[in-house]
Amino acid sequence: MKKIKFLLAGGVVLGLFYSFTFSSSLINPEKDKLLIEIMAYVLERAHYDPETIDDNFSENVFMNFLDNIDGQHRFFIQADINNFAPFKYDLDDQIKAANVNFFDFAYKKYTQRLGQIEAFYEPLLDRPFDFSLDEEINLDYDNMEYTESLSELRRLWLKYFKLSALGIYVEKKDEELKKFELDSTYVMKADDLLEEQARAIIRENMETFFEVRNDMQRKDYFSIYLNAITAQFDPHTNYFAPQDKERFDTNISGKFEGIGARLQKKNQEIRIVEVISGGPVWRDKLLEVEDVILKVAQENEEPVDISGMRIDDVVKLIKGPKGTTVYLTVKHVDASVEIIPITRDVVELEDAFAKSSIILKDEKKYGIIHLPKFYIDFTDYSERNAASDVKKEIQKLKDENVEGIILDLRNNGGGSLQTVVDMTGFFIEEGPVVQVKSTGGRKNVLRDTDPSVTWDGPLVVMVNESSASASEIIAAALQDYKRAVVVGSKQTYGKGTVQSVYDLNRVISNNTHGDLGALKLTIDKFYRINGGSTQLEGVKSDVVIPGRYSYIETGERSQNKPLEWDQITPAEYEPWDNIPYNFEYAINNSKTRIENNSYMVLINEQAKWIKAQQDDNLYTLNYDRFLKERKQREKETEKYNELDNFKAPFLLETLKVDLPELNKDSDLKESRLRWEESLSKDIYLFEAVNVLEDLSVPLKKTNKLAQTKL
Repeated sequence: MKKIKFLLAGGVVLGLFYSFTFSSSLINPEKDKLLIEIMAYVLERAHYDPETIDDNFSENVFMNFLDNIDGQHRFFIQADINNFAPFKYDLDDQIKAANVNFFDFAYKKYTQRLGQIEAFYEPLLDRPFDFSLDEEINLDYDNMEYTESLSELRRLWLKYFKLSALGIYVEKKDEELKKFELDSTYVMKADDLLEEQARAIIRENMETFFEVRNDMQRKDYFSIYLNAITAQFDPHTNYFAPQDKERFDTNISGKFEGIGARLQKKNQEIRIVEVISGGPVWRDKLLEVEDVILKVAQENEEPVDISGMRIDDVVKLIKGPKGTTVYLTVKHVDASVEIIPITRDVVELEDAFAKSSIILKDEKKYGIIHLPKFYIDFTDYSERNAASDVKKEIQKLKDENVEGIILDLRNNGGGSLQTVVDMTGFFIEEGPVVQVKSTGGRKNVLRDTDPSVTWDGPLVVMVNESSASASEIIAAALQDYKRAVVVGSKQTYGKGTVQSVYDLNRVISNNTHGDLGALKLTIDKFYRINGGSTQLEGVKSDVVIPGRYSYIETGERSQNKPLEWDQITPAEYEPWDNIPYNFEYAINNSKTRIENNSYMVLINEQAKWIKAQQDDNLYTLNYDRFLKERKQREKETEKYNELDNFKAPFLLETLKVDLPELNKDSDLKESRLRWEESLSKDIYLFEAVNVLEDLSVPLKKTNKLAQTKL
C-alpha cells in the first residue's frame, strides 16, 4: 500500500492551540461565548485565506444568518428586520468580544414568530379554498419583501397553503378521472371532498413541521449562527455541533457502530423507518419497519422512557461501541410489547461503497466501477476504504478478462485525499498525482511511489457537474498523464480546496462546558500536476456530453465566497505512453457521434428549456389556469418523453464472484439489480462504452483509418 500522510490537524495549528491564552472576556462560562472566541481565533490563524473581520464581514454574517433561518420570509415581518438593523454593522465587534447579543435577540424573536404561526395555521386550514378565484403567488425569494404585519404574514401563509392544496387537489382529481375512465360505473368523489382531503394532508404536514421545529433547541440555532460566520471564509469551512460531527464521520467512512436501523419521530413516537442490510437488527430479524421504540436501557441500568425526547438524544442512547448490548422496549405493529436485547456491531452502508459490473457489447466485455465517494476510516487506514475497495473491484474485473474499464465518478463529492492518491497509482507508474499549496505558499507534491500498475488497459473516467474535490484530482491527474479519456459534463464541480477537521475540545484544557464540536477548515488548495487549479474551473471533459442542467449555473461558481482560481508551476511528469492506442481518434469519433445522436440533440434542447423555466417564479392559484398551464407545459415537453425510451445496446451482468454475498441479502441484491437496470438506460454510459471501444482499437489500425479518410 502506498503511503502518504493524512492532511489532518498539523503540528503548526496544534502549536497555536496550546499557546493560546484566553482573554478575560471568557470569565463568563457560557458555552456559546467560548465557542465564538475559539472559532474566531482558529479561523484567523489556521484558515488558508482568512477574511478581515470588519463591517463588510458583519453585514455578510447578518444577511447570511437571516437567510438561513428565514430565507423564504415566512417568519419575520419587516418590523423585526428593522429592529435587527442596528446589529448589521456591529457583528464584527460582537465576534471579537465573544458577544452573542444579536443572536439572542434574533433567536427570541424567531421563536416568538414561530409560536404565533403555530397558533394561526390551523384556523387558516379550517376554511375551504376557492380555486375559481384568479389569484397567484410569486416565489421569487431573492427579491421578495418582508410582510408589513402579522395579518399580512397570515395572508402569505394562506397563499402557500392554497398553492400546496391546489397541487394535491389536482392530483386527486386526476386519480378520480382515471378510475372513471377505467370503470364507467365508478362514482367519483365530490370536488369539495377532494379539497377537504388536500387540506387534511397539509395540516398533517404542518404538524410534522412544528414537531421537528419544536424539537430544535437554542444550541441548534446557534450552530446556524456559527455557520453564518464560517461561511464568510469559504463555502467548505463549517462548524460541526457534536451530533453533526458524528454524521460527518459516518458519511466519510460509510460505517458506524450501532444497531443498524434508521429512526424517525412522528406524533411524539420514535419509529423504525428502515432496517439497514447487514446490521444486527437485519441479521437477527429483531425489529421491523413501523415498530415503535418506547424505552432504551443500557446493560445493568434502568430503562429510559424516550417519549417526547429529541430524536438526536434517542440516537445517542441507542448507538454505542461494538460488542455492547442495548435493551429496547418495543411496541410492534400488532400492538404487542417486548424487551429486545441487541448487541451493537459495525454497520456498513453498502450503497456508499464501490461496486462493479460487467458490460457485454458486440461480443466484447468491459467493466464499470461505480464509486460514490472517497471513503475512509481516519482512525485506521488499514480498514475498508475507497482505494482498497477499488483495487479489489479492478482485480475482479481482470479475472473476468475485461478489455477496458470505466471509472464512474458521477455525483461523487470527494472525500479522503489519501485514498485518491493511492487510487491514481493503480493506473500509472510512479509519479506526481497532485500538488498542494498551504498557507504562506508552501508547496508539497503528493506522489505515487509504487511502480506497479494494477490496470494498464484502456480507461474512461465518467464525471458530471457534481463530481468534486477528490474526484477532480484523479480525473485531472489521469487526464494530464493522458492515461484516461474524461467523459461527461462541460466541467466538474470546481472544488480545489482541502479541508481538515479540528476537534475544538483539544483547544483548551479542563473544559467544563461539554462537547464543543469541531471545525472543518480550509487549510490548503490543490493543483493539477500541470500547474492549473481545479478551483472554480473544475476539470474540462475530453468528451463533453450535454446534460439536462448544462445551462444552469452550478458547482463552486454558484457558491458564496469561493476562493479564487490561480495556478502554480507544473510538477515534473511524463505522459503515459505504455498503451499504443490513439486518444485523438477516440475523442474525435465520440464528438462526431454526439453531434449526430438524436437523443443528445434532444437532451441539449431540453437543457435550454429548463434554463428558460428557471426564472419563472409566478404560480397560479386558479384551477382552470393551472390545468391550462400544465397542458401547455406537457405539450412543450412531450417531445422530451422520447428520452425515457432509450435502451443501450449492451447487457449488464453481475460479477459471478459477487453472487454468493448478494444471494444472502435480498435487499442488497435488489439494489444491485436496480443499479444495473438503470445503467442499461444510461445514454451517458453508452457513449463512455463507445469511447472505450474506440480506445481498444490498436494505434496502427486508427492510423490506417485516418489515411483512408484522406
